[in-house]
Amino acid sequence: MNAVTPSEVMICAVANLLDGSRHIAVGAASPIPAAGAMLRRAIDEARGGESVRISILGSVDHNVFTNGSTELFDCAAQGRIDAFFLSGGQIDGQGNINLVGIGEYPETKVRWPGSFGSAYLYFLVPKVILFREEHTPRIFVDKVDFISAPGTSDKNTYRKGGPIALLTGKALFRFDKDKGSFDLQSIHPGHNLDEVAQATGFTFGHDDSPPTTSDPDPEILNLLRARVLEDLSETYPDFANKLRAEIAALSERTN
Repeated sequence: MNAVTPSEVMICAVANLLDGSRHIAVGAASPIPAAGAMLRRAIDEARGGESVRISILGSVDHNVFTNGSTELFDCAAQGRIDAFFLSGGQIDGQGNINLVGIGEYPETKVRWPGSFGSAYLYFLVPKVILFREEHTPRIFVDKVDFISAPGTSDKNTYRKGGPIALLTGKALFRFDKDKGSFDLQSIHPGHNLDEVAQATGFTFGHDDSPPTTSDPDPEILNLLRARVLEDLSETYPDFANKLRAEIAALSERTN
């Protein structure tokens, strides 16, 4: 078993979820999703596969857009984006996300930046991964206070996009579109089912003994710690340095 940091567990989980994606878009302030996209590209290229195109908003080296989110939205409408990431101040068991605030709208007690284009992308991008590193009941609620973007739509609504998974700092969930709810796929090392259940404000399907999120094999871990960290430093230098320090500390403890 490889010694890996919690961030590396999540990055590798993202890369696995992105298998088969040809164009991956990543929003701003998303270092772990960006690293996962870069790792997916590195894996595919190392194995002789088709190169993955990555568009990271805010990046110079890893972004072909010249007009920011306008081109992102155009690409999504044209069916030219395979995967994207969304998060929220609240996420519920039906895959609804809330980016507006807490409390009854418009008299919200806590106000967040707003929905922006979340609903638009949620409907258009086939593979949307919900991501939130913090896993607490204040985020994962039974029902969001405001729906910025719905996880599901009725059968009469044309929709090719939607959630496929929810990745947190504790676990990985798969979204069942037929049931409109989440099933627990795996629990990250160092956590357990009782802990995940207590930290989640919605019910979810699970096995009696859920598997542990798998560690990456040495080839993938080497790609992450070498090429991906180097690529990531251009857009997220602080996160890359922090991860390097975590890897170094882990190496000292395990040697």
